[in-house]
Amino acid sequence: MAKKLKEVDVVIIGMGWTGGILAKELAEAGHTVVGLERGADRSPAEDFSVPHVRDELSHSKRHVMMMNTKVDTLTIRNDVKQEALPMRRLGSFLPGQGLGGAGDHWNGHTWRWTDHDLQVRSMYEQKYGKKFIPADMTIQDWGVTYKELEPYYDKFEKTAGISGQAGRLNGKTVAGGNPFESERTDNYPCPPLQRSYAAEVFTDLAKNKGYHPFPMPTSNTSKPYTNPDGMTFGQCQYCGFCERYGCESNAKGSPLITVIPMARKQKTFELRTHAWVNRINTDKSGKVATGVTYTNVNTGEQFFQPAKLVILAAYALNNVHMLLLSRIGKPYDPRTGKGVVGKNYCYQTGAGATLFFEEGHIFNPFMSTGGLSSVIDDFHSNWDFDRTEPNFVGGYIVTGGMYHGRPIEYHPVPAGTPAWGKEWKAAVRKWYLRSMSIGSSGSVMANRYNYLDLDPTYKNQFGEPLMRMTFDYKGNEQRISGHAAKIINELARTANPTHLNEAKTRMSWSVVPYQSTHNTGGTIMGTDPSTSVTNKYGQVWGVHNLFITGASLFPHNSAYNPTGPVGALAYMAADAIKNQYLKNPGALLHV
Repeated sequence: MAKKLKEVDVVIIGMGWTGGILAKELAEAGHTVVGLERGADRSPAEDFSVPHVRDELSHSKRHVMMMNTKVDTLTIRNDVKQEALPMRRLGSFLPGQGLGGAGDHWNGHTWRWTDHDLQVRSMYEQKYGKKFIPADMTIQDWGVTYKELEPYYDKFEKTAGISGQAGRLNGKTVAGGNPFESERTDNYPCPPLQRSYAAEVFTDLAKNKGYHPFPMPTSNTSKPYTNPDGMTFGQCQYCGFCERYGCESNAKGSPLITVIPMARKQKTFELRTHAWVNRINTDKSGKVATGVTYTNVNTGEQFFQPAKLVILAAYALNNVHMLLLSRIGKPYDPRTGKGVVGKNYCYQTGAGATLFFEEGHIFNPFMSTGGLSSVIDDFHSNWDFDRTEPNFVGGYIVTGGMYHGRPIEYHPVPAGTPAWGKEWKAAVRKWYLRSMSIGSSGSVMANRYNYLDLDPTYKNQFGEPLMRMTFDYKGNEQRISGHAAKIINELARTANPTHLNEAKTRMSWSVVPYQSTHNTGGTIMGTDPSTSVTNKYGQVWGVHNLFITGASLFPHNSAYNPTGPVGALAYMAADAIKNQYLKNPGALLHV
């Protein structure tokens, strides 16, 4: 029997970027807020200090900051004909665990998604016709526009200390920025990072082909910075330990050094770690959330935390799992196309090449950081790029540069080199300084047969069904990857490398090799309760006091990283909750 606790105004499930944003905003407004985090507390000063923060075995191989698959995991299959099997070790994606979540170990890439994503169905139908979108592609407009999100993009960028160069600012095109981005009202709070030599090489290659390279917008601060809340950032040291690691110099925008400390300063906020939420409780009608039931993972004690408002702010996949376990909303069925929870799960695709130079280039990959790349957006947000001939919805960005040169993880060698032994060691020694990469990140459009549901066989340590993922690349994504591989190889060949490991089309998805942690969908937003879980504020249709944040709201996935709109949507939801909902509880939008 769960012990019943004193009711609070708000309970938040998950304390990463969005949980931190909502906790800060609502606690500062005077509301009593409890934040529940399934992992441990975390302190940058203690957990991210040198030398132990640079332990590759611990962070990159043993995934100390990530989800523990021995406690909870997913089952995986590529299509409905296969038997789904448990993911026993992390591979394709790395969900974070512990205070700050994936916001502690991310690379920092931060993008503003444009109306080409937010109004994806209507804009493609208007330009290319309704028949251009395949019948099994279940994309839909999000119910929100770039104009609505722009002030919240700006707020998140200033909170997180984003470094970059505006491309479209107050009606003018700015040299050095992304000419295809949507209109901005202010520049990034910090200037771009210093370019690496690999990024300079890529920039020249792209310009020579007529493309429009610009510096990656990223939350690695290029200079000491103080955000609007008075939280201070250090300057990036280009140490090469960024993704999968906390930042030793507080130079990476993280909820741990921004919104969570601000929330913890408030007397109305309480943080509880090691709190594993088992379900969201509702009344007999199923239309009102009454609180959450959670287990203290250290003691095994179970508690019921009553709350007037419940905010589900966990990692995208965990948001979907929680709704399914709580039996809130109708689970999606791919056979009938009915139901909403688990619908429109998406990932990302891409392609990549590695260039090797016998002489003339020394790249020093050990001097790097998470966002130290140049980018071209000519095949994604460039609405003049004609998708008719390549025949795909969406697009891709191409990047050139280095993310890291860590000794255990980074040892590129030309194709055909033995995988171990004396010859392999000699090749690693020869090519470590003399290689660079060109890669792409491509969008994935929702498909009827890519979805999430509860596994009928496997359970986690609490006896709850694991979530089952059914996903593979469809023809649209294969064509995106193939087009990207062609452009990458063309760029790479113009550099005249001694050896070239060519980019190849990704025909099918595997959970084994790491690709990205950008899982989206499953609790999607929209304007119709029959095809979406929430409205544009993340408010669940039919359960007015339950809000969801994060990338599980996305009806499809972009070529861009998801954190920009994740942060913007969280700030927009916070405003709606503070200024509308809590003053007059009920549905914020009516159909």
